[in-house]
Amino acid sequence: MKYLDIVEGIFIDRPNRFIANVMIDGTLEKVHVKNTGRCKEILNEGTKVYLEKSNNPNRKTKYSLISAYKGDLLINIDSQVPNSVVEDAISSNQIQELLNVDFLKREVTYGNSRFDIYYEKGDEKGFVEVKGVTLEVDGLSMFPDAPTERGTKHVLEMIKTIQEGYKSYIFFLIQMEGIGFFTPNEIMDKDFAKALKLAKKEGVNMLAYNSIVTQDEISLGKKVKILV
Repeated sequence: MKYLDIVEGIFIDRPNRFIANVMIDGTLEKVHVKNTGRCKEILNEGTKVYLEKSNNPNRKTKYSLISAYKGDLLINIDSQVPNSVVEDAISSNQIQELLNVDFLKREVTYGNSRFDIYYEKGDEKGFVEVKGVTLEVDGLSMFPDAPTERGTKHVLEMIKTIQEGYKSYIFFLIQMEGIGFFTPNEIMDKDFAKALKLAKKEGVNMLAYNSIVTQDEISLGKKVKILV
């Protein structure tokens, strides 16, 4: 996933989950935050961030905040890109478990949920639910960074797809480099962690990959070990 027209800034504060104040070239700008999660471990005053400049003159904000440094680690926080990164990786045969897929479709409804990707591969059919991961603590990536009833519902719906003959995946895209392990954030959301453990027991496939992140691009990195 390639971004266009990237600028550098310094994060000041975040009045609400949609808006942040960022200093860009000496001017304080109100910018859109492309992540409604907390991101408290990342977005601190003085943090170096990258933003994408909009070419839409009718937008209320000229910039969207897409990534930020946590120490020396650049973390992509754009919650809209994980689906595209995973879809592109499947299409280009970068994921060993999902090679030579015949058909891909985004945003497909099943039961009471809408899953991110539907795929067909010969006689095999299934869904891929993608979760973008931005939380890192001491080299361990975790999801979620805030309670997510919707995420728990998706996991439980995934179990139903397995029971009805689909081969489905929950895919955790860790939006940073160098991470080797992933685990559900049980302290933040016990229900999600419990649902994920049940899904594993019931045969839902789980994958986690880190990402290659630069100031203007994010792409699939290396496979990560899942601790569930």
